[in-house]
Amino acid sequence: MSKCIPDGVWPTMLTPFTDANTVDYGALRELVEWYIARQVDGLFAVCQSSEMFQLSLEERVGIASCVVKQTAGRVPVIAAGHIADDMADQIEEVRAISDTGVNAIVLVTNRLAGEEESDDVWKRNAEILFDELPDILFGFYECPYPYKRLMSPELLAWCASTERVLFLKDTSCNIEDMRAKVEAVKGTDLKIFNANAATLLETLKLGVSGYSGVMANFHPELYVWLSRQWSRETQKAEQLQDFLGVASLIERQLYPINGKYYLQLEGLNMTLNSRVKDASQFTPAERFEVKQLRRMTERYRDEYME
Repeated sequence: MSKCIPDGVWPTMLTPFTDANTVDYGALRELVEWYIARQVDGLFAVCQSSEMFQLSLEERVGIASCVVKQTAGRVPVIAAGHIADDMADQIEEVRAISDTGVNAIVLVTNRLAGEEESDDVWKRNAEILFDELPDILFGFYECPYPYKRLMSPELLAWCASTERVLFLKDTSCNIEDMRAKVEAVKGTDLKIFNANAATLLETLKLGVSGYSGVMANFHPELYVWLSRQWSRETQKAEQLQDFLGVASLIERQLYPINGKYYLQLEGLNMTLNSRVKDASQFTPAERFEVKQLRRMTERYRDEYME
């Protein structure tokens, strides 16, 4: 595996489900093509947006394998799916998902220590995983469920020093926290990706490597433009950031149902079915809001992608 992943936009992939509530692999392959057509830089499969806590290990492995095969090397793929409490079970999960050929395994930060346990406990458990799985490269994801465990700059620097960790999905939503983390890993292979749309441009200026968040399931091409052009077209970047920050309020709707609805509007053959939310609760007004977001996206796309 390469000890380098590209900067840019890494969507947190959705999982399509059939009417029988099974993983819809046909729709998943179509979704991969949709992301790639929008020039994303990599794919983050089997994450919270993928409803990983409601997927069996067999399903998590199946999804990661499908995404790796469909990309066919066009973009790198990383995957989480590391959800167990028991360390032996976690090692089994990581091995199984790594065998699909993903470029790195993303460990969920809240799985390595309890909410009241110290960073020393976390570090010992990370060392166990690293020692048991010597040929695997890793990332970390500050997943909000079942509790959010943010990485300290000191702990992140330790992770970077192992030369085994390439990726952090930061969910602090705090510019100063990200500034400290960027400084802590400067000069290493570990890259930080911001999950928060509103703070993205300011953190790109600080040295964050890109975006990995919910809104890349709506208009990833706008994030791609921002991540690649912000330093060259500063005024347009500021204007686009204003739109992206406000547009991200759609996350407070019935996600991931609204994301699947947006993708339906894009022409994808995907149901609204989900294992974490009830699609019947997706109101007519919320559907109008998603349609309006898509129309606004098209206007920005026409202006910025000309």
